[in-house]
Amino acid sequence: MTVLPVPAPDLVVDGTGLLCVTLLLRLRKEIDDRAPGTVVHVVATDPAAPLDLPAWCHMTGHDYLGPVPDPEGRPVYALRLVAGALDTRPDAPWRSVGRRSNP
Repeated sequence: MTVLPVPAPDLVVDGTGLLCVTLLLRLRKEIDDRAPGTVVHVVATDPAAPLDLPAWCHMTGHDYLGPVPDPEGRPVYALRLVAGALDTRPDAPWRSVGRRSNP
């Protein structure tokens, strides 16, 4: 199996110490109005993050790129924003509100 390198981030969202619910709230706020193709690295210490982040990407349509090596040893995961992804509610980013109007 060949592992492809993950692109450098355009945005880093630090969710250190946050539970996934709060992390998704922060992530949703940080990526709002970001362009498709933006690569986001998410620092996530919640043990559920390796399951929740890919599930959230699957639900919204963003590309989950996987875990990223971090020189500081932190758990970091990468995703790429896509055009036409489902918007999520600002107060409940695990609930979609439909397709974006301008991909």
